[in-house]
Amino acid sequence: MDQGGAPPVFSATAEVDGDQVRVVVTGEVDMATADTMLQTALREPAAHVTLDLRGVTFFDSAAIHALVRLAQRFPDTLTVLPSRQVHRVLEISGLGEQGWLRPA
Repeated sequence: MDQGGAPPVFSATAEVDGDQVRVVVTGEVDMATADTMLQTALREPAAHVTLDLRGVTFFDSAAIHALVRLAQRFPDTLTVLPSRQVHRVLEISGLGEQGWLRPA
């Protein structure tokens, strides 16, 4: 059913500063966009990745899978800045106590 509103806008942009990459993600991260988030984070060689999810409004299992892949790729150098929604999803999924996750 069409609600008449504009579709949610997704974006993932990378900002590179030396060996650090900051990926700013906004909108809905789902099976259609999760790989774009992942590939944006992996596009540039980096020693440290910050995933800024504070503008994310929806985060599903595909997004969780992409995030876990990033955590495996950057085991000690990933930082995730979640929105309240993302933090809640990660809490429910059992990932709320990971060292890479910052408070919402």
